[in-house]
Amino acid sequence: MIGSSNGDASPPTEPAGKRQKLHPDILKLGLVSFLTDVSSEMIFSVFAIFFTTIAGASSSLLGLIEGLADFSASSLNYLAGWLSDRSGKRKGFAMAGYGFSTLAKTILLVTSSIAGLSLFRVIERLGKGFRGPPRDAWLSSISGQETRGFSFGVHKALDKAGAVLGPLAAYALLSWLGESAGTYRILFWVAFVPAVLSVGVLALIEDKPGVRHEREGMGRNWRLLSPAFKRYLVPAGLFSLAYFSLGFLLLKAHDVGFSATDIVLLYALFNVTCVLAAPLVGKLGDRIGRSHVIVLGYAVYGLVNFWLMFAASRWEIIVVFAIYGFFYAIDESQSKAFIADIEPERRATAIGVYDFVTGALYLPASLAAGALWVVSPALAFALATLLSLTAIASFVVLRPAAWNPSPMRER
Repeated sequence: MIGSSNGDASPPTEPAGKRQKLHPDILKLGLVSFLTDVSSEMIFSVFAIFFTTIAGASSSLLGLIEGLADFSASSLNYLAGWLSDRSGKRKGFAMAGYGFSTLAKTILLVTSSIAGLSLFRVIERLGKGFRGPPRDAWLSSISGQETRGFSFGVHKALDKAGAVLGPLAAYALLSWLGESAGTYRILFWVAFVPAVLSVGVLALIEDKPGVRHEREGMGRNWRLLSPAFKRYLVPAGLFSLAYFSLGFLLLKAHDVGFSATDIVLLYALFNVTCVLAAPLVGKLGDRIGRSHVIVLGYAVYGLVNFWLMFAASRWEIIVVFAIYGFFYAIDESQSKAFIADIEPERRATAIGVYDFVTGALYLPASLAAGALWVVSPALAFALATLLSLTAIASFVVLRPAAWNPSPMRER
């Protein structure tokens, strides 16, 4: 057994015939994420190809920039989570993060140099890092434990629905206007519009403040985090070393023979799978315990990378992208729901620490992938497979859910 029955903190039984409904603000926050992802994923679906073929950057530089972008996205996580828990505020910090990401996209409107593209990719992720922990703590506070996995899954489905529409919009523009520097400039302008709308929608949602911990410094705040959460950081960190940028999967597809326009469709397929799987995976976690779902995610990612070591045909790449969407649905939604279960007191801080630690490790992961890619792409995928297996073993041995606080207090 990965965890114990009390490890996943089974919720109290509801009265017969009564089912908790999804809080309407989960859907509103999902709309904000939807609009943001329409914008961001229009750009990201073409970024690796644009950066290396149009701008002329190397794959090694792509690895460096993607790693720095991932680190940038995590660099403010702990600070944002701590400030949010200290003040009890959620909305203000989320607004600041979404607003900063929107402003960063103006860089693409004025330059397409390697330096400008690199700067955009890193700076835009700072906003993501600042908004994530307060928003996820906000989500956990409006979702009951018995439906928390489903709530996070629905939010992630709406989030990634934008990541479906974004690449499709990019595909339509590239197909209509052709693959040229001028078309990419138009694409960046179109992507800017939903980013602005997302900030406007968020401004209309009522805040859901958390409990204040105003006398806690960052050191004391860390010490008071639960033993369960600290144990979870070990396998999560190991897995992060395997989790290099999706840009390398896009490059693999390009090497197999997919055009830049076709790669946009592959990226849309990955996101469609995530949209369909996220609510179902959330319900599965609510039913069988999120520990098992977390390990399933590690296993699926390892399988994908093992397959990519040998994949040489277009149909294999198509299947891999669909499976990768299933993995992403687990990793991006259920890890946060799991943290909300095992850290009921300081959720924004815990999510911030998790995002900071894992994001910091994405940098060496992408750097290693970029270096190995020059020698042989198969070596990068082999390393990811090995580290995924190591993360599974660590999770099973440490059993973080078994250290759950009991009874749990909802905040």
